[in-house]
Amino acid sequence: MTVLVAYVPTPEGDAAFTAAVAEAGRRQERLVVFNSPREGAPVSTDMAGEDGVRAMVDRATAAGVDVEIRQDPHAGDLADEVVRVADAIDASVIVIGLRRRSPVGKLIMGSAAQSILLEADRPVLAVKP
Repeated sequence: MTVLVAYVPTPEGDAAFTAAVAEAGRRQERLVVFNSPREGAPVSTDMAGEDGVRAMVDRATAAGVDVEIRQDPHAGDLADEVVRVADAIDASVIVIGLRRRSPVGKLIMGSAAQSILLEADRPVLAVKP
């Protein structure tokens, strides 16, 4: 089976990646790092270029974890895309990072993390930085 981490280049994304490496090592499973910037989004929303990807692969392999990097832009809802990828790779767990938001902010803007928690048909590990 596979551990899937929904990654964004933020402190929350880094916390999720760190937890996902530990989880994949504990489970002795492969790790898939999924970065899905919105189609047409600025380059800064990707994984910080080749150096960033190389550093992530190095961190995972140093922990004894086999890692695959997937960068697929999405046009629709990010939460739907994460759940779709989890289904496609038969992930045993989805790891996501959470950021602090006010209750009003959650009400007005919604939350991709909340949608993933509600829509996923498998365990979701949510971490904070």
